[in-house]
Amino acid sequence: MSTAPTTPLPPELQTRLDAAAAASRQLAERPANLTLLRIYALYKQATQGDASGDRPSGFVDRAKFDAWQSLAGTPPGEAAESYIELIDSLG
Repeated sequence: MSTAPTTPLPPELQTRLDAAAAASRQLAERPANLTLLRIYALYKQATQGDASGDRPSGFVDRAKFDAWQSLAGTPPGEAAESYIELIDSLG
């Protein structure tokens, strides 16, 4: 189970993150699987901080967890900015 970031995102950055998350559901084309994993990991890191808990056993869940865990130590604000940039580049 993960924990929330120690400090919430600034309101302006949270608004931009929310807008990017909405835009991610409206993309004209489905991104490649590795890009989808990056999107997932950045969003989770931005909103929940470092991954914690046991590594899941299912293939997809394990891949998502591993992608998120690879961002351990990345500040939530930095992850949010990277997420927004990635979604913008796909739009």
